[in-house]
Amino acid sequence: MDEKKIQRINELYRKSKAEGLTEKEKKEQKLLRQEYLEAIRRNLRSELNNINIQEKDGTIVNLGEKYGKKTGN
Repeated sequence: MDEKKIQRINELYRKSKAEGLTEKEKKEQKLLRQEYLEAIRRNLRSELNNINIQEKDGTIVNLGEKYGKKTGN
């Protein structure tokens, strides 16, 4: 998600607290928030898929490979 969209999320939040949002703005805010959360989930999933754990027996297991590198929800 680019910085412009994050700024728009913040603008809509401030406006909602100050004066309220129109129905169109509420829908836009909801869509932007969903997109933001999906980007966070994607990034977190990517990080978790690249973690290696050393087992007690000395073997190294990649969590992404062990748990299937899930890309969806």
